[in-house]
Amino acid sequence: MVQKRKLKLKSSARKPLIIVSAVILVIIIIVCFYFNRVGELKSLGYSETAANSIIFKFKYSYIMGLPFNKTLNAAFESDDYIENNLDNYAKIDYEEQEHLITNINKLLDKGYSNNEVSLIISRGDDESVSEFVKRDKVKYIEEFLAVDYAKLENYDRYLAYKEKENDDAETTVLYVNMDFDKEDYVDPLVIDEFDDYVLVNKHRQLSSEYVPDDLVTIDDEYVKADGEIEIERNVAKAFYDMAEAAAEDGMELMVSSGYRSYEDQEEITNTYLELYGQNYVDNYVAKPGFSEHQTAMSLDIASKTVDTFVNSDEYVWMMDNAYKYGFILRYPKSKEDITGYKCEAWHYRYVGKEIAEYIHENNITYDEYYVMFLDN
Repeated sequence: MVQKRKLKLKSSARKPLIIVSAVILVIIIIVCFYFNRVGELKSLGYSETAANSIIFKFKYSYIMGLPFNKTLNAAFESDDYIENNLDNYAKIDYEEQEHLITNINKLLDKGYSNNEVSLIISRGDDESVSEFVKRDKVKYIEEFLAVDYAKLENYDRYLAYKEKENDDAETTVLYVNMDFDKEDYVDPLVIDEFDDYVLVNKHRQLSSEYVPDDLVTIDDEYVKADGEIEIERNVAKAFYDMAEAAAEDGMELMVSSGYRSYEDQEEITNTYLELYGQNYVDNYVAKPGFSEHQTAMSLDIASKTVDTFVNSDEYVWMMDNAYKYGFILRYPKSKEDITGYKCEAWHYRYVGKEIAEYIHENNITYDEYYVMFLDN
């Protein structure tokens, strides 16, 4: 019988094999370690790109010592990452902007503080921030931009207005955002996106082609005028609810005007111009395209029994209750300098219950509310 002989590797052959095995084992350990760390970073919220960058830049321990930070995530994703700005990135608020890290680097290089950088990028979009970083460092950044509704693009206008009027920063921002530094009807914003909260005034204009989508006709029993009156559907429903509540208190609310087209407003303006002159029109009549009535969100309210609305019990009732149904007195007497119109006791704008309540409780106009909360 032939006996099988076991093959034995020579000592010189075993040694390379051991080395190769050891190298493979080390690689496996490193790969496992690497993917484990990537997984930990991703579980915190970092993208895979950012996680890889963090590891290869040897910043794993630094990052793991902090809560997830969107600005750091963007920095490690960016080709514009600068090591010396790492601590700054961690303290600057994140904004969804294409050139965020590039612009942060440039602002820091100009000597802006972390807080100033956060304010600058939060008060503008990518385009306006990218334009702003081309400028030399400016003053009063925190004074103006600390106001929640400040706009970076208006910085120069804030500065000019404050130097002229010497108002405080918040008033300056509010008034400039309402275009008080411009002449009425001069260089207006043409509104091309309409919604229920649209603001129309002497600085914000609707086109002659604009017609609301969902118009309904007010029931004849509520109409105090010749012909039909149309209004936006939700406004009509709110008015009916309000009129029924008023009736329970012995009041009789009527409507004397609702939606008016651009052409209607043009005719009205020309009529009043011929009858009363330019000064009257400037104070009481909106030019075509600048009238809230074209939005179909406004009503002229009337009393069934009293011709002069301000002298009626219905007017008193409206002042106390209109906001509960989403309506505000659009042009109050105490705010003529804000609205640009003399008081119109009959003109009510529908803005919804939440906004109407805030305006009522804080004694502000819709112009102010819009600038502070809706004009993003």
